[in-house]
This record gives sequence, C-alpha cells and structure tokens, in this order.
Amino acid sequence: MTDQAVDTGGVQLSSLASNESRFLGRTRELKELRADIARAGLDTLAGRKAPRARVLLIAGRPGSGRTALAEELVRQVADGYPDGVLRARLGEPDGTPVPVDRAARELLAALGLPTPAGAAEDDLTAALRDALAERRMLLLLDDAADAEQVDALLPDTPECLVVAVSDGPLTGISDVRPCTLGGLDTKSAVELLSRHTGSVRITVDPRAAEGLVEECRAHPAALTLAGGWLAARPKAAVADLAKHLHAEVDEDTAGSPLTRMFRLAYGSLPGAAARILRLLSLAPAGLVDPHTASALAGCSVSGAHTTLDDFVALGLLHAVDSPLPQYEVPACLYPLLKALAETQDRPAELQLARARMLERTVRLLQSCRAITETDNPLAREKLLGMPRSLRFPSPRAAADWLTVRKPALLASARLAVADGELDTLARRLMSQLVRAMVVHYGMQAAAPDLYGIHRLVLDVAERRNLPREQAAALLNLGDLDARTGRTQEAMVRYRAALDAGREANDPYATSRAMESVGGAHLELGDYDRAADWFGRALAQRLARDERADAARLYGRIAAAHTCAGRYGEAQRGWRAAVAGHRKNGDVAAHARALSQLARVQEYAGRSEESLRTCQEAVEWARRAEDVRLQAALQLRLADTLERLGDPTAAALHRKAADRLLRGGLSEEAPEPEQGTFEPEHGPNACEIRSTSAED
Repeated sequence: MTDQAVDTGGVQLSSLASNESRFLGRTRELKELRADIARAGLDTLAGRKAPRARVLLIAGRPGSGRTALAEELVRQVADGYPDGVLRARLGEPDGTPVPVDRAARELLAALGLPTPAGAAEDDLTAALRDALAERRMLLLLDDAADAEQVDALLPDTPECLVVAVSDGPLTGISDVRPCTLGGLDTKSAVELLSRHTGSVRITVDPRAAEGLVEECRAHPAALTLAGGWLAARPKAAVADLAKHLHAEVDEDTAGSPLTRMFRLAYGSLPGAAARILRLLSLAPAGLVDPHTASALAGCSVSGAHTTLDDFVALGLLHAVDSPLPQYEVPACLYPLLKALAETQDRPAELQLARARMLERTVRLLQSCRAITETDNPLAREKLLGMPRSLRFPSPRAAADWLTVRKPALLASARLAVADGELDTLARRLMSQLVRAMVVHYGMQAAAPDLYGIHRLVLDVAERRNLPREQAAALLNLGDLDARTGRTQEAMVRYRAALDAGREANDPYATSRAMESVGGAHLELGDYDRAADWFGRALAQRLARDERADAARLYGRIAAAHTCAGRYGEAQRGWRAAVAGHRKNGDVAAHARALSQLARVQEYAGRSEESLRTCQEAVEWARRAEDVRLQAALQLRLADTLERLGDPTAAALHRKAADRLLRGGLSEEAPEPEQGTFEPEHGPNACEIRSTSAED
C-alpha cells in the first residue's frame, strides 16, 4: 500500500471512483475498521442512543500509508452515506494544527453553505453541526493534531461517520479504538516495488526484493523511494540497493528506513535538482507549482516543471489531481527537507529564496487582476510588459489559477506575516491578493477570506507601527463586521480606526471612520449620535472642499433625522443634499435625493408638496436612466394620489410602473431605504493603502 491519496490543504465534497486496483495490503486492518463501524458503542450497551457520530481512528506516522488506508476505507463504505464525503486536512506540513475555525469554514463552504466573514469558532462549528444533523455523511479528517480539533467538528448525529487520521491516540474522545499501522506484509511490499521497477527485476531475484523490503521494514514511503531509485537506474540490481541501505545502517544506526532511503535518493540527485528539492520546504502549505519552484531556485519555469515531474517519478513529490500543474511535498519528507535546507543553505540564501517566491506571487496576482482590465490602456500596457510566462491567456484562465492556488496564496500571506523580516513584500502580496479576489469573486463571495487577510495586514501594521495602515485595515474589518450584523464589534473597529487615522494625520481615514461610527450608531438606533458623527464627517469634507462626499453626508444626516421623526430637520438636510448633487452634476444622486425628500414630506403630512417633489424626481430619474428608481417613484406617486382622492391618476401611475418593471427589471425591486446602515464600499473599501502606486 502506498500513500497515494494526496490532500490539497483544503476541503472537498466528492463522490468516490473505484481505485481498488491501486491499493495494496492492509486486509486485516480494513476488516477490523469495518467491524468497528457495526460494533455496539458504550452508549448502546448502556441502553442509550448514541449522541454523536462514530469515530474511527487510523494512527500511524506520516508515510505509513495511513491516508491511503483511510481513503480505501472511505471508498468501501461510501455507499452507505448517500449525502457524500467531506474531507479536511487538520495539520500543516510542518505539524502545525490547522485552526478549527478555518477547518469548519472550509467544510461549510464544501457543503455550499454561507460562512459569514469573521464569524467566531463556536458559531462556525455550531453551524456545521446543524448542517450535518439532517444528513448521512462521511467525514475524513486527515492529519489531526489532537482530540480537541476532531471533537469540535464531530456531528451530533449517529447517522454520520468520522474517519480520523492521526499520529497517535486521540485521548479525550470516548469509545475510540485506534487502528495502529506498522509495515506492509511482505507480499504487498514486494508488489509495491514491482510497480516502480517492473515485475522482471523482482522475478529474477525475489530474495533480493524480500531483503530490500526487510531493510525498509516494509515502510510504504521508504519502499516508494526505493522503487523510484530503482526505476531511475534500469541497470541497477535490487540487491545493490539493499547493500547501499545496509551500509547506511552501519554509518547511522539511529536512522529510520525512511531517513536512510531519503538520504540515498537525495545524494544521487544532481546539485541543481538537490537544491530545488530542499528549497521546496519553503513552499506555502507544502503546495508547489512550477512558478513557485522556479522562483525559489532562480531557474526557468519550464526547467522547474521538468524537475518537479522527475521528483514525482522518484517518489519525492506527489502530483495533485488538479487542472493546473500542482504538487505536494509529502508530510513524511518535510522535516527532512527542512533540516537539509537549514544545514546546507545560509539563512540569507533562504531569505532570498522566500523573497523571490513572494515577488513572483505578487507579479502573478498583478497579472491575474490586469487581464480583467482590458479596457484600461495603462493596465493593458503593463500586462504586455510582463514576461510571457507571467501572463494569462484569458480572464477565465486567471480565475482558474486563482481558485486552484488559493490555499497556497492564503498560506503565503500567513507565512510572510509570520516571518517578520519580509513585511514590505507581505503587504504588497496581501494588497494584490485582495484586489484579485474582489475582481474575480466579488466582494460578497470573497469576504470570508478578505477578513483573514485584513487581520494579517493589521498585525503587520501594529508590529511596524504604521498607523495609516492600521486605520485602513480596521476600517475594512469594521465594514465586514457590519455586513454580518456584528455592529458593536464594527463600532470598536471604527473608533480604533479613527484614533489611528488621527495619529497618521490621514484625513481620508478620519473622515471615513467618523462616517462609519455614525452609521453604526444609526444601525443601533441611536439617531442623535448618528447625526452628530455624520456632522463631524461633513465638517471635514467641507473643509477639504470634497463636494460629492459632502452632498452624500447631508443625506445621511437627513436619514438620521428621519428615523428620529424630526421631519423638519430631515427636509432641510435632503434639500442641502439635492442642491449639492445638482451643483456636482450627479444626475442619479440628484434624483435619489429628491425621492427621499418626497418621502420625508409625505411622512410630515405635506402630501401636495410631496407630489410635486416626486414628479420632479421622476423627471431626473428618467434623465439618469434609472429604471428601478423611476418605477419606485411611480408607485409612490400612485399611493400619494390615492390619499389625495384621485384613484384614476393613481391607476395610471401604477400601470406606468408596471411597464417600467416589465421592460427593465425581472421583478419589482423598490429603492433602498436611506435609514439603513450601509458601510462605505467605494473603490477603496478593501484597499491596503500602504502600497505603492506601481502595484
């Protein structure tokens, strides 16, 4: 059996194709695990209904074939779980546990369920349990670091089954008996070798093959490396490799079979290839593509691609099932590669390799975004100035690359921030990542990932004492909190952003923070404070002669007065907004402000005046070609005319609204209420404002 099943660091919901012919051995373990599914649990024996899903644990060191056994078990029993299979990786290649909230978010996304940006771990795990309560599903949780991770993700229904893979027992989860893996049986181990070397070399000297299996202690990962070594040397005898391994034992009796076999495989590589291999320990989340390898080693993309394919043939890398070339560093080899990099490369060389990798990623993200801006001459010129290897042939190809590489890109941002020595590159990377994701996915779909990125930006800004960046990150986080209903949390972010903006003497940040604080108060129903904060923001806008923003803020002040029932002040505010938009030549905003003025006049009982204002607003909406607003205004005119005792004219306006809706809209969609809290989402809403204009 080999560890052929490769995880990509994310989660997937899949149907299982038959792969029985690729799996070797482990017959006894499979039989025990399947029997354990049907075994009566402690709750059943006590006469109670099982409150949670049954957990099957496969324990073994990385490289022991534990993931392959888990995948084979899932394949065999998947038919009993009609709602499908969920997979999650709970450990990073270096052994760092994946945060539970990230795993829960990815599992929910795999189920096609919403994952609010910035939601707490308890909320996400509760949502996951609720989603699985009515389903009969199978969860494969690979590389679990501890029992707490698994326990937090357990479904609260016995209809689901959880298969967990870990180094050792998960103490703390009741009624779990680990299936502990050792080496393969000799027959399966020999067959594994023959898959790499061909049957002839094994048949001519079966004793040598068995001796090699014994030297490797039937360890699947060591046998895979041995098979790759032999496949690359068609004239080498199996007995020769066994002798080499035995000699390694004499030199280092403490070395495991995997360590000795890896040392032999690595030592036979050319110098350039050996350097690329050890530098792969720097790859984010252990995920590698030709560009990553090229940047790390400073070689061509085509040369890196060829070398990566060679590593796959040697068993040193796994190829990931992906529409684009992508590879994964085996978890069992990661510590060996890291140790080699730290001993054979100077720290400055490793830092330079990281910097090259991040710089290449930044340029790819720039290209990924620029391909969508073909109408922009500057973007088109910049794109054509990039090397051909960095260009995408189409926006669809760029979006596909972004989707495939997203786990690695997010891991790159986390690693760059954790490094602490590459903060400038980290900030550029996060800026480009935010922009690319917004362009290709849209703000709403990208929000959960954007929240994590902005938190990283805030970490760097606080570490480097960059108040301007702190303000931008806090504003972005506050907006995302506000969108998901966490208004109190948003208020705290906005106030902190105001302090940071004042420290940085950044008028944009301070004005926007003041307005956002006002919006939060408006949402919380504190209309007096809302109007006060909008007024403070207005004073700043007027002082800098920012007329468009000032006109908009007059409207926000009027909206606060409207909610408070102060219709006289609200009318004065909307008239100021109307005058401001008219002077600025913003026809659409002028029409919307008139419509809101008409609404307030109607609230104040001034129906005749509201009718005239509404008719004027219809004319401006027509000039602005705003069909939605025209239809809403026609309906309002109809309501007003009915109250004034003219049902005939009201019917005419309703027909006009119906024609507009049928011609321009699929369904009635009235204009938005101005009293609701909508954070500012202009072009700078997710901007990381420390980056250079070049980016």
